[in-house]
Amino acid sequence: ISLLIRRFACFSDVSVLASFRGTVQHGLPLEIGDTVQILEKCEGIIYIHLKSADIKNKGQFETVIPNEDSVITEMTSTLRDWGSMWKQLYVRNEGDLFHRLWHVMNEILDLRRQVLVGHLTLDRMRDVKQHITARLDWGNEQLGLDLVPRRDFGMVDPDEISVTELYRLMEHRHRKKETPVPASTHHLFVQAKSLMSTNLGEELEVFFSIYDGREGRPLSERFFVRLNKNGVPKSPERQCTLFVDLGSSDLRKDVYVVAHIIRIGRMGAGEKKNVCSVQYRRPFGCAVVSIADLLTADSKDDHLLKVYACNTESEWYQIHENIIRKANARYNLSGSNTGLSVSLQLLHGDVEQLRREFMVLFSRGVSVTKKLGFSDIIMPGEMRNDLYITLEKGEFEKGGKSVARNVEITMYALDIDGQILKGQVAAGSGEPGADEYHSFVLYHNNSPRWAEQIKLPIPVDMFRGSHVRFEFRHCSTKDKGEKKLFGFSFVPLMQEDGRTLPDGTHELIVHKCEENTNLQDSARYLKLPCSKGNLPGNNQAVKGNKESFWITSFLCSTKLTQNGDMLDLLKWRAHPERIGDCLSKLKEIDGSEIVKFLQDTLDTLFGILDEGAQRYGLKVFDSLVHIINLLQDSKFQHFKPVMDTYIESHFAGALSYRDLIKVLKWYVDRIIEAEHQEHIRQVLKATEYIFKYIIQSRRLFSLATGGQNEEEFRCCIHELFMSIRFFLSQESSGPGPMNQTQVVFLQTFPAVYSELLKLFSVREVATFVRETLGSLPATLHSDCPLEAVKLQCIAKTVESQLYINPESRCILLPVVLRLLQVHMQEQRDLVMCAHILTSMLSLLKKDDSPLLEEVDLIVDSLLGVLLRTILEITNRPQPAGNTLRLQYQDVTGEFVACLLALLRQMSDKHYQKLLQCFTSKDDLRDFLLQIFTVFRILIRPEMFPKDWTVMRLVTNNVIITTVLYLSDALRKNYLNEKFDYKVWDSYFYLAVIFINQPCLQLESFSSSKRKKVLEKYGDMRVMMGCEIFSMWQNLGEHKLNFIPAMIGPFLEVTLVPQPDLRNVMIPIFHDMMDWEQRRSGNFKQVEAKLIDKLDSLMSEGKGDETYRELFNSIIPLFGPYPSLLKKIERETWRESGISLIATVTRLMERLLDYRDCMKLGEVDGKKIGCTVSLLNFYKTELNKEEMYIRYIHKLYDLHLKAQNYTEASYTLLLYDELLEWSERPLREFLNYPMQTEWQRKEYLHLTIIQNFDRGKCWENGILLCRELADQYESYYDYRNLSKMRMMEASLYDKIMDQQRLEPEFFRIGFYGKKFPFFLRNKEFVCRGHDYERLEAFQQRMLNEFPHAIAMQHANQPDQTIYQADAQYLQIYAVSPIPESQDVLQRDGVPDNIKSFYKVNHIWKFRYDRPFHKGTKDKENEFKSLWVERTTLTLVQSLPGISRWFEVEKRELVEVSPLENAIEVIENKNLQLRTLITQCQARQMQNINPLTMCLNGVIDAAVNGGLARYQEAFFVKDYIVNHPEDGDKIGRLRELMFEQAHILEFGLAVHEKFVPQDMRPLHKKLVDQFHLMKSSLGIQEFPAYVRASPIHFTNGSPRTCRNSVPNILSPEGARLVARRSPLTYPAVNRYSSSSLSSQASNEVSNITGQSESSDEVFNMQPSPSTSSLSSNHSASPNVTSSAPSSARGSPQLLDKHKHSRDNACLSPRDRPCSAIYPNPLDSTQRMIPHQIGDSTLPRSDPNIATPDKGKTPTLFISLTAPTGSKTFPAASAERLCDPAGHAAVILMENPAPPFTPSPTECHSAGLVSNSPVLSGSYSSGISSLSRCSVSEASGTEGPPMLASSGSDELTTRRENKTPPPYSVYERTNPRRPVPLPHSLSIPPPTEPPALPPKPHQLRIANKLDSDPRRLEQPPRPRPLPRKVSQL
Repeated sequence: ISLLIRRFACFSDVSVLASFRGTVQHGLPLEIGDTVQILEKCEGIIYIHLKSADIKNKGQFETVIPNEDSVITEMTSTLRDWGSMWKQLYVRNEGDLFHRLWHVMNEILDLRRQVLVGHLTLDRMRDVKQHITARLDWGNEQLGLDLVPRRDFGMVDPDEISVTELYRLMEHRHRKKETPVPASTHHLFVQAKSLMSTNLGEELEVFFSIYDGREGRPLSERFFVRLNKNGVPKSPERQCTLFVDLGSSDLRKDVYVVAHIIRIGRMGAGEKKNVCSVQYRRPFGCAVVSIADLLTADSKDDHLLKVYACNTESEWYQIHENIIRKANARYNLSGSNTGLSVSLQLLHGDVEQLRREFMVLFSRGVSVTKKLGFSDIIMPGEMRNDLYITLEKGEFEKGGKSVARNVEITMYALDIDGQILKGQVAAGSGEPGADEYHSFVLYHNNSPRWAEQIKLPIPVDMFRGSHVRFEFRHCSTKDKGEKKLFGFSFVPLMQEDGRTLPDGTHELIVHKCEENTNLQDSARYLKLPCSKGNLPGNNQAVKGNKESFWITSFLCSTKLTQNGDMLDLLKWRAHPERIGDCLSKLKEIDGSEIVKFLQDTLDTLFGILDEGAQRYGLKVFDSLVHIINLLQDSKFQHFKPVMDTYIESHFAGALSYRDLIKVLKWYVDRIIEAEHQEHIRQVLKATEYIFKYIIQSRRLFSLATGGQNEEEFRCCIHELFMSIRFFLSQESSGPGPMNQTQVVFLQTFPAVYSELLKLFSVREVATFVRETLGSLPATLHSDCPLEAVKLQCIAKTVESQLYINPESRCILLPVVLRLLQVHMQEQRDLVMCAHILTSMLSLLKKDDSPLLEEVDLIVDSLLGVLLRTILEITNRPQPAGNTLRLQYQDVTGEFVACLLALLRQMSDKHYQKLLQCFTSKDDLRDFLLQIFTVFRILIRPEMFPKDWTVMRLVTNNVIITTVLYLSDALRKNYLNEKFDYKVWDSYFYLAVIFINQPCLQLESFSSSKRKKVLEKYGDMRVMMGCEIFSMWQNLGEHKLNFIPAMIGPFLEVTLVPQPDLRNVMIPIFHDMMDWEQRRSGNFKQVEAKLIDKLDSLMSEGKGDETYRELFNSIIPLFGPYPSLLKKIERETWRESGISLIATVTRLMERLLDYRDCMKLGEVDGKKIGCTVSLLNFYKTELNKEEMYIRYIHKLYDLHLKAQNYTEASYTLLLYDELLEWSERPLREFLNYPMQTEWQRKEYLHLTIIQNFDRGKCWENGILLCRELADQYESYYDYRNLSKMRMMEASLYDKIMDQQRLEPEFFRIGFYGKKFPFFLRNKEFVCRGHDYERLEAFQQRMLNEFPHAIAMQHANQPDQTIYQADAQYLQIYAVSPIPESQDVLQRDGVPDNIKSFYKVNHIWKFRYDRPFHKGTKDKENEFKSLWVERTTLTLVQSLPGISRWFEVEKRELVEVSPLENAIEVIENKNLQLRTLITQCQARQMQNINPLTMCLNGVIDAAVNGGLARYQEAFFVKDYIVNHPEDGDKIGRLRELMFEQAHILEFGLAVHEKFVPQDMRPLHKKLVDQFHLMKSSLGIQEFPAYVRASPIHFTNGSPRTCRNSVPNILSPEGARLVARRSPLTYPAVNRYSSSSLSSQASNEVSNITGQSESSDEVFNMQPSPSTSSLSSNHSASPNVTSSAPSSARGSPQLLDKHKHSRDNACLSPRDRPCSAIYPNPLDSTQRMIPHQIGDSTLPRSDPNIATPDKGKTPTLFISLTAPTGSKTFPAASAERLCDPAGHAAVILMENPAPPFTPSPTECHSAGLVSNSPVLSGSYSSGISSLSRCSVSEASGTEGPPMLASSGSDELTTRRENKTPPPYSVYERTNPRRPVPLPHSLSIPPPTEPPALPPKPHQLRIANKLDSDPRRLEQPPRPRPLPRKVSQL
């Protein structure tokens, strides 16, 4: 295949049959199905199939269209589009649509094959195409694709038809899709399924019918089903029927489906079976259901109908009426379990169509049950001849019997010979006809009433002479069961004159007869009278007969008549003297009788006219008018084609035209004088068919005579039209009879045109029409009905064949335009005007040169008024009703289509002529403003439905073409001194919204759709952009008029992701900055407008990443203009320009993030973080107060949605702080009304207080209550002051009474370039949700960032991670360091008050990491175990306006092993004191926590716990090598003795409260305590210990902040049996041997946190060993990561380093290193009297840290003595005491969890946040290891920096200050104090300090308490208030 092949889309002339790789030189690779255009064919192998094709638009954008059926082309392209979208359905999990579309695609492919083969007949091909297009439309609609305009199943090219025609096609398809036309006929499908009853045993007959409850008569014949003895249909193929031809008026509530049930069997239902062998039809029951119940059911529903029976058998005939009327006394349920099961479904439309659509329903035999009488619409050719006879009632004598008779009727139909007509008696549809019919029998009733309907479908030719005979028999109930004949009646079906039995009730004579009378000879009784109604007066004998029988007859026949007048007229020749009477009576005959004999009647009329024109001409004319108008009725309108056929084929009145013209002119001439014009109007209404008869008669005459009397005929017609014009020209003052007559004529006049054209030329007829329409009065009242009808007449004229002809159109066009112009100017009858204009312009085809003059006429007359009309109707409010709204939309769309069609037809000459016709600049200006405004309206999204892309593209093509013409007029007329800002502004505004239309954003289209649009129209956005640039360059100095107004619109254009458009538009901004710089020396206006618009546009979702880079391209554009300004000015300008671009770029980064985060489905946390970033940017960098406040409220709404009430309060406080308590008025803003500043601040205060209350941040709410109360007091508003004080009091109550959960805090790092800008490579501290632990938080973060990888270590990442094109998350828990020490240190302050200050207004957080420095002693790991402590300082305190804030500063210090040991023992001592105090104060509901703690400390000490510290720090080598630690060693020794003293006191308390079953354990503890004392070498306590009290820092026995964890609670310790340490998992503990052997091998750098807040772990040694058992109850803020490089702990293997699966494992499932909780800044010291706090000691005496009350999991490696094996994690759980001493309580099953009281749950600080000791199995010696930090330790500590340790020690010795980590108060020297008798708490000496204000805590620098904050830059102050006063 040579170079001459060019690849094209699916529209080409080649289909590739085999793949071709194209590996040869100049080869083009082709796949099967690809299409190419062949320009030249070379010799060689053919891989292609050639097809003929047409090429359009030759050149760059040429289109190749194959010469094949357009349906095939559409199928091909549509299936390709569907293919890719179909796969996406699977991806989006839209399974239902996926499978349905799959079936439809396969179906279309099969149909496509049938069309391609070409073997289908024309009818079959049409059906197939219709099916294909229906499927294509369905798929396009389901997939949201465009609506395809079609004509005759083929796609329409919009360029080939007018825009109005395109609009009509689209509208027709849209309306068809939206609102299906309601069907006028309805049908009811009924299926009888079964009768369920307990007492069956006899066969049944069920008769269904439709009954009109309002009129009390049946609407249909009966449907008959036979049931067997089981209640099931005997013939399954006969159990269904269709009740046909129900009208819409029949679907009412009072129309019912009635089922009468007759049993076949014995006379009495309870008789024995052998009593009688004769079967009788007896009443059984009746069921009723309303048709209204079926109207809402679309599918076939099963109904179980209740069956009722009569209380009195004689009322059976009206049982259904009683049920309908709910006359309960007359009927009852046939049986409690009796029900008739039927299936009912209402169907709509044509029966044949329904048979095709519901093939399943009609698959088995479905009988048709007809309506009684004709349907609402009678169709010609319908054959029907049904006589319905209803057996009504009878009156019979006893006949010598003592009781009444049991009467049964037998009915026969007999022919003229007296023979029974076989199969002509039908009980109902569903069963074949029978020879006879037996009525049911009523027991002992001489006046029976049956109301049984029987149908006699007797053929027409057998009706004459036939009769019906009724035989009456008495049914005996005796053994024989005889039926004895005692009488008969009969009735003939046709009278002698040919009339059938008249409809109605007939009283028949009952002729008595003997039992054995032979009635076969019908001639004998036919001579007798049959009815009492027509007896002669002298027949008294028969009249005296008391026995009578009543029937009702009803005939429904298309051939027979009961009307004698009709028969007389048809037989007019037999009675010529009665012709006049017959013609007069014709109007009284029912229309259905006339249409039955329509042709015969018309022949009769014209026969009479030919023979007696002078005498009967007027009456014949009137009769003809009556028949013509009869066919206007909707019931008979389908007979119009019958009359048309009669006129064309059967009419033979060649002379009739003279008489018809004569009579018609006579009537027209009489119009003006006539008082009563109703009859004349009837004549004029029939004008169309009168002219048809006239024209056909004249044609017949011409054919017969060779065209004689032609001139005479023309004169008659001219005279007739002169009379018509004269009557039309008559004016009347108001709507009167004359107007009504004129209206009637104009309504029928256009139908005459086609008839006149048969005998007159086009120009003649056009002249007739022009003169006739021109004769109408020019000025009419607006309310005159003639005005509307004139337009209707014009509309029909424009749609007629006459107007389509160009020769006649030039005659009619001026008349049409004049009338249209008047109506449109006055805004009257716009719907009709639009309709007319659409029809006119549909005739204008593109490039049709003969139409140029017509276009000129239309433009001159209608363009201006058309623009004004569109403006008028689009500015009106839309009507409320659906119908009116649709009409409104239709008329708007039609006018728009007309305008587009007209503009598309206009050429250069038309535009030149149009612009020249404006006499003044003002007129031209008004026109331009008008057309630009209309174009903006046309571009609105709501102008056309969403899927009308074809129409929108045509609209845009017309608009841009017109704008290119008009822009020249703009440049020529409105530049320089004639500059007009309004016109230019309107032009630019139009251009901007044109470019931004959704339908032109080709990037959002599929590739095939984009290619089609580009081939047909090009990228119209670029064309318009170039036009904008060109017009901008022409403005010159007038550009300043559009700065800064056009910055926003032009910026919107540049956000369109089209490179060419952006390259055109970006330089305009440089130009704007340049001109603004010239004018004002800066471009602040440009900057402000740019930023405001960027914000609003980005929020709408516009812009992308590449746009930011493109915007930077403005900077190099500054270079090319060195001559614009002087060098200095240029340099200044350049710097400010670069600064602007940098600011805009940074703003865009944040705005893009904000836009992405605000997308549907994003999590709230990401939205909040992004909003905070943007809010701060507006505040700090841009100082945009209004934008800042807007984003405050956006953030506030996000917080409320996420139920972050505390954060919502802090957010709204930002706005509150911008306001003052002043009376300045503020404008309406956001949702705030216009009000004073005081009022708005008051409202904000109340809202913030409410949210603080909901967030349980009551202390902050109290401050605002006080501030508001002060304001009320200053205004003497005591009512509100009282309310405010009560509110403040309620907040105090809530603080004391309600429980508050303390949140966890987590440090999270976001690393990698894939994170949003506001998170990228930053670390934050986040305030967790209630009950949220580390694992839950990790999972939440990974859900929010599903593509992120969790890092498994806590080390700071390197640059490769920072720059990685990915997302990395690093998460671990941290501990808060509170700043409110005055409250926390004060004695007697309840813990639920302190708890607030421990977790609120927190700036600093910390976490610890253990590591070994120097050589590690395997026997005693504590000699080298150091702690690395990291302190994080935030940019804002938590809680604040967000749940997380960025880390501003990191500080890292190291804690020595000795200091670590001191902390551990201090914390344990504090914990013991707390528990003892609680036990004494009876605050613990059980003593288990104290028992566990004592057991853990004593048992661990006995097994070597404290001895490890002695070995490590009290040996001579250590003291000699560390002389500076003398005080610390002394302090450690003191703490050990103090612990023993506390234990002794604790055991005494324990003995007092221990329950009886725990006594053995207590005894064991006492014994072990003596062993512990001896192991420590204590015989008695030193004096200073004996004399010192067991000091309780709270000074009160109240509960601490965190309750002691209940050992039975899942949140507390979990109990396990004692076992060997080797059986315990390696998680959550470590031993000396494990650390010594594993530090460099097995230690993993993983973040860890326990699952429960107060979880305590116990490790108990085996009885055969003396191993240390370690307990861990640690703070939640623990990291288990030791740096791999600095501390010698290797990283995990590479394959696990960033494994997301491992990252979020439960801490028990992960290998990890030893971890220390509660990190703390080493420069801080512990404060005494802080039992509630369990933070680490700190050097700063003014700062204490809160404890967390939550226990993290500690990750510890445990190794055996012989190796370094790490034991796997297990679910064993330990009891823990914070000193790390083993504690165990043996229990079989833990008790159910215990929930502490609100006060108790706040006091577990020392249990949960305490250091942990770890034991080694291999050493046999207990050792202590600090694993957690108590924030409540009451000691001071120096900074732990290595360089300052000795200096600090020296200083401390000189000052004689207590050693670090002392349990005494910082201000008290160490001194002996006598021990009190009990642990009593002195009352507080001063009231607690009031909490500080929240904003003071948030904003003010803590200079006194934290000197380091002096070095930080001042935090941002609130924005200065502006004049705008939001």
